[in-house]
Amino acid sequence: MRTPCCQGFIAFLLKFLNFLQTFIGVSIIIYSAYMLNHWQHHNNFLPPNPDSEFSNFGLIVLNKHSLTAPWFIYAFMGIGVILCCITCIGHVGAEAVNGCFLCFYSLLMTAFVLVEISLVVFIALDRQWEKDLPRDPTGELHSLRTFIVQNMDVCKWIGIAVIIIQASSLLLAIVLRALLSDHSINHDMERDYDVIGRTREPLLDPRLSQTSGLAKADAKVGHSDIWSSRMKEKYHLDGEARHHIPNQNPS
Repeated sequence: MRTPCCQGFIAFLLKFLNFLQTFIGVSIIIYSAYMLNHWQHHNNFLPPNPDSEFSNFGLIVLNKHSLTAPWFIYAFMGIGVILCCITCIGHVGAEAVNGCFLCFYSLLMTAFVLVEISLVVFIALDRQWEKDLPRDPTGELHSLRTFIVQNMDVCKWIGIAVIIIQASSLLLAIVLRALLSDHSINHDMERDYDVIGRTREPLLDPRLSQTSGLAKADAKVGHSDIWSSRMKEKYHLDGEARHHIPNQNPS
């Protein structure tokens, strides 16, 4: 009974942590949608560029506002979508206690955490990391960086909390997968022991084999007695019929 209780408790904790991560992912998606809507609304009211030129064929007007894509908003939204997908897989694995889903969730979460750590190390080591990235036409990247710098203490603790939640969910998924494997192995071993014990029972206790042999012999004797009694009744009736036939002829 200890293993199912442990599995249920660990599965509950894993689902709770996945719920928190799903909330973070949905918040990222909503904020990205807000930034994209704001940028599109602002871009629609931009005046046409006076420096726009015709191409070599004179058919296409080049506009720098129409050529540059809001890559930061799309990347930020993609992070939220990926996080929601990973947490959904983890929730299904914790709810069904399925080893395949838990293993796949562990691999995806490991890759996601490694990517996050790589980005943090890259930003911490390279002070001019903004120059290595494409130009953000929306200006949201600069706004986000300014907000993080102004609220460094709060953002630092939020980042640490997110990393702890993700690492804890990964650890719980690995432990739950290990408990599931041990439970299946123990179940198979108990079933094998039951089969071996049943096959060895007649060898360990000769009285059981003698009893089973006597029971089979009694069954055979009873069957033969029934068959012989039926045959005797049949021939007895035939004998009486033959005895009555000669007595009827002289008359």
